[in-house]
Amino acid sequence: MKAVILAGGFGTRISEESGVRPKPMVEIGGKPILWHIMKNFSQYGVTEFIILCGYKSHIIKDYFTNYSLHKSDVTFDLATNSVEIHRNNSENWKVTLLETGEDTMTGGRLKQAADYIGTEDFFFTYGDGLSNINFDELVKFHRSQNVLATVTAVQPPGRFGGFILKEEQTKITQFREKPKGDGAWISGGFFVLNPAVISYIADNATVWEQEPMMQLATEGKLAAYRHEDFWHPMDTLRDKHVLEAMWQKGTAPWKNWK
Repeated sequence: MKAVILAGGFGTRISEESGVRPKPMVEIGGKPILWHIMKNFSQYGVTEFIILCGYKSHIIKDYFTNYSLHKSDVTFDLATNSVEIHRNNSENWKVTLLETGEDTMTGGRLKQAADYIGTEDFFFTYGDGLSNINFDELVKFHRSQNVLATVTAVQPPGRFGGFILKEEQTKITQFREKPKGDGAWISGGFFVLNPAVISYIADNATVWEQEPMMQLATEGKLAAYRHEDFWHPMDTLRDKHVLEAMWQKGTAPWKNWK
């Protein structure tokens, strides 16, 4: 299966970083979060990626242009202006970078990838979130539901400690440090899609999370795969620091490779 990754937004809520680079290129542990997402997928046999670029796309292109070079032993013969690569330690990825426009919405970006997706189900996600989802189980669930689209449902990580305080009671009966959300389920951004969903997208102004998903839900063609384990977005600088701390401590739940 292929993985299609959105990487073209402005990332305004993490402007401290995205002012100089696309948000998917913000680094965790010295590597772009985009790389972490791709490494995660590749452990499940996904080696073909379609990156939907927009804002500062040249930075993503420069990264992959030099990726193999940076991972290899190499000899530069300046007299002949030649390069000899002795050992290539880079991943066996095939990466297609599509220019989808700076102002194009999420659905419009996906629609522009139609000619590259093929006829099989594919993964679709955002370039700014990490999880330890079992992608094999996600695909298995999707195919058991007889739907065109499956979204991973998650509960967002809590940001504050919470407690239960009953009416007219002054003593706390239960306290939880940073409980998950308020019990609500939200889209975790990891989809499995049938190529037929492209027909639900009108044009570049279409937001995938609005009309297409609403229509799929109305028709009973959208399923939800509940993931109750680790999921964390990188929306803000605080989120980046949380993920960076996990990586530095060696406790990053999304790291499924050696």
